[in-house]
Amino acid sequence: MTKPGAPKRFLPTSPFKAPVTRPPQQFAVGDQVTHDVYGLGRVIGIEDGIATLVDFGSTQERILSPYAKMSKL
Repeated sequence: MTKPGAPKRFLPTSPFKAPVTRPPQQFAVGDQVTHDVYGLGRVIGIEDGIATLVDFGSTQERILSPYAKMSKL
């Protein structure tokens, strides 16, 4: 088995563009959100920078930061 490599460094003189890093999204209680797996939901709880509790109607899920699959509507 191979070990996962270290994160790639990008040199300022490289002809390739460095990947854009998006700032982490901030959610508030009551925000309507969409998730790639669970669909539409509403934020019902927040754990500072750790997770967000979302009610998707049929289920409640704790979504961990950095919220890659969830966005605010």
